Amino acid sequence: MSDLTCYIYRCSAKADMYIYLAEKDDFEILPEALRKNLGILEFTLELILNKDKKLACEDPTKVIENLKAQGFHLQMPAETPVDQLLEKIAKETLNQQDK
Repeated sequence: MSDLTCYIYRCSAKADMYIYLAEKDDFEILPEALRKNLGILEFTLELILNKDKKLACEDPTKVIENLKAQGFHLQMPAETPVDQLLEKIAKETLNQQDK
């Protein structure tokens, strides 16, 4: 697996929530429901990733896989399970479709 440059943004919606993007400022890649739940995004860091890179809270291989597959990776605070946020987003999407 080769090196991959990514761009990390802090999300104001929750402490320790970050979004990694494959392209700088490419927020259009994010699903609308997810964008609405991130709050204000503040550029934090440009980072070169590879499978051996040590990250504080994430598995670099998983981050790289997500960046290549969908163009972004969401890092949630430890106390908030990703499944919980995805469930919330799914409910909001269904509510919007019903209107």
